Amino acid sequence: MAKKIPTRLYLSEDEIPRFWYNLRADMKAKPDPLLHPGTLKPATAQDLEAVFCKEPVKQELDDSTRLIPIPEALEEFYLSYRPAPLIRAYFLEKALGTPAEIYYKFEGTNTSGSHKLNSAAAQAYYAKEEGLTSVTTETGAGQWGTAMAMAAGYYGLGLTVYMVKVSSEQKPYRKALIETYGAKLIPSPSNTTESGRKILEKDPDTGGSLGCAISEAVEQAVKTDKCRYVLGSVMNHVVLHQSIIGQETKAALDKYGIKPDIIIGCAGGGSNLGGLIAPFMGEKLLGKSNANTRFIAVEPASCPSFTRGRYAYDFGDTARTTPLIRMMTLGNGFIPSANHAGGLRYHGMNPILSKLYKDGLIEARSAVQSEVFDAAVQFMKVEGILPAPESSHAIKAAIDEALECKRTKEKKVIVFGLTGTGYFDLTAYIAYNNKTMTDYIPTDEDLAKGFSSIPDIPQNKD
Repeated sequence: MAKKIPTRLYLSEDEIPRFWYNLRADMKAKPDPLLHPGTLKPATAQDLEAVFCKEPVKQELDDSTRLIPIPEALEEFYLSYRPAPLIRAYFLEKALGTPAEIYYKFEGTNTSGSHKLNSAAAQAYYAKEEGLTSVTTETGAGQWGTAMAMAAGYYGLGLTVYMVKVSSEQKPYRKALIETYGAKLIPSPSNTTESGRKILEKDPDTGGSLGCAISEAVEQAVKTDKCRYVLGSVMNHVVLHQSIIGQETKAALDKYGIKPDIIIGCAGGGSNLGGLIAPFMGEKLLGKSNANTRFIAVEPASCPSFTRGRYAYDFGDTARTTPLIRMMTLGNGFIPSANHAGGLRYHGMNPILSKLYKDGLIEARSAVQSEVFDAAVQFMKVEGILPAPESSHAIKAAIDEALECKRTKEKKVIVFGLTGTGYFDLTAYIAYNNKTMTDYIPTDEDLAKGFSSIPDIPQNKD
């Protein structure tokens, strides 16, 4: 009789990855470079260092080094909450009556409650090493802002967080936690920056967007001495830091000889999805294994940058202050519906994932939030974890795939990322319970307004 796979597959502290894995090094068709918006030439380190910390800039521009060492001092911080468990969803499998094996990588075991701490800690560490005294950032649902506040508090850095206004109104306890760590939180758009004032002048009642919040955070950073901007997704160095998720997942599966057939992640800016799939995609690209593994990105129907976006060079923020990024985008002027619960409200997608999607290596699907919360509650009842709305997009797809296995009687191995907990998202669960939750799908007219903000510059043809 085969030995039963444990419910929780843990690595020892000695097995925590000592390197970040740079997927770009193994991509023959690499993502297009960032462009300077003034010259339309590839952005240099000097260009980017005016905004970002030096070491993350070096990592951002490096598309050839496969393994980048994790600093020893940062490893010590990681040991406060890593390794994170890979969990066999036996109870969910039983409830679904599926022959599929379902596993989820649970990243919500740290105080910030999500995977975001993996990069927050790295960026705070590098800021401190560089001699900076403060940093600025944006946050959507608040996971990144919370993680950055935790990391900045640990390393003794000042932090200003511009939080999407509608999310700050929905989640007062996120604000409380962020401020308890010593950070300053400002609902965005605000009157504290020129970019914020311009946005409010155009639309005083706007609920804001990540693009707006990024504009304000970047402006504040460049105007403040010994301060830089840090961010929680989209950029390649953030995906690099999140590769620790995929490496731990692969190591745990390898211990038991488990080969994944389907790997699923929620997708907003792309950091957790990119981190989860990185080592598996790398082996597929190199022809080592995983030749038939499917990679599925799941995004909200209200902000569908993969499934309804365009592959183009676009700004990363509403005020058009960032470098131009070749990505799947809805346009930097796109504002998601205020009724959208949780994060995943960014207008674009990470360049690595965008390129993999265009090359047919990643599938993408969207989901309306009422069905996402159906899946979240179904999962919570049997697995005992209250998932974040973002993570629940991945749960929805995992359940769908498991039910398809039930229909076809195939025993597939499904792995998904449970990126965080939903304890600060209870207002959304209240709306779900009271049946007041609404689904919003942008019309073609809505998308056209967003697409009109994509800059009119020569676009490479694929």
